[in-house]
This record gives sequence, structure tokens and C-alpha cells, in this order.
Amino acid sequence: MKLEAYLFFNDQAAEAFDFYASCLGGKIAMKVAMGEMPGCDQLPPEAKKQIAHVRLEAGDAVLLGSDWCGPTPEPYPGIHGNAVCISARNPAEAERLFASLSQGGKVTMPIAETSWALRFGMFTDRFGASWMVNCNRPA
Repeated sequence: MKLEAYLFFNDQAAEAFDFYASCLGGKIAMKVAMGEMPGCDQLPPEAKKQIAHVRLEAGDAVLLGSDWCGPTPEPYPGIHGNAVCISARNPAEAERLFASLSQGGKVTMPIAETSWALRFGMFTDRFGASWMVNCNRPA
């Protein structure tokens, strides 16, 4: 089994995933706009630009997402109640990932050594997604 995170954005999915790709050293493997979806030719022009699905691959890691779009009448609820957790291979990688991904966001716990990790830190990025960066202690 492989567990993959899926994030919803308020018309910022394309920008967010380009940012994540640059920070994580990954690539956008798939990006589909609403206007490319079957049956969506009647959408207003601004809705056609929204991202229906995006897939980022960075090594073995996969991050998925889209804009909050489509036929739902509910307003965008924001991203809350979860966090994307990155397990870094070493403290230097943890610090690099934390610094790049938190740029322009809000740090809620600065990255530092903890009782359970060589490095651990938390932040909300500039797109509203919560992240945890962790570098485990050797077993």
C-alpha cells in the first residue's frame, strides 16, 4: 500500500505545485485544467483555468491536488485539520526543506532537535497547507 496526500486550493493549485516542485526537486507529472475535462466546455472562462487534478512526483514521494472547483455550491473551506509530513534523510535535508517550503508562510514550530527527532518543525505555507518536517533519530 502507498498513502498519498491530496490538497485542495482556492485557485492556487498550479502556483502551489510549481512552488512545491522547485522546493522538493520534483516534477509535475500531470496537470489537467477544468477546461480539458469532458463536459466542461460550458464553464465560464475563469473556471476552465482551474486545476482539476495535478500530480507531483519527487523520488518515491507523490503529492496530489486540485483547485476547489467544479459543480459544488459550497465555498472553499480552506485547508485545516491535517498536515503533510516529510521524513528527511538527514538534518541538513530537513533544514533545507523547512527553509524552502516555509518561505512566505507562517512558522508554528521552528525546526530544531526534539526528544524524538534529530530535527522537527511545523509551518503553514503561503498557500494555507500545513506541513511537518521530521528527521528521525536512528533506531
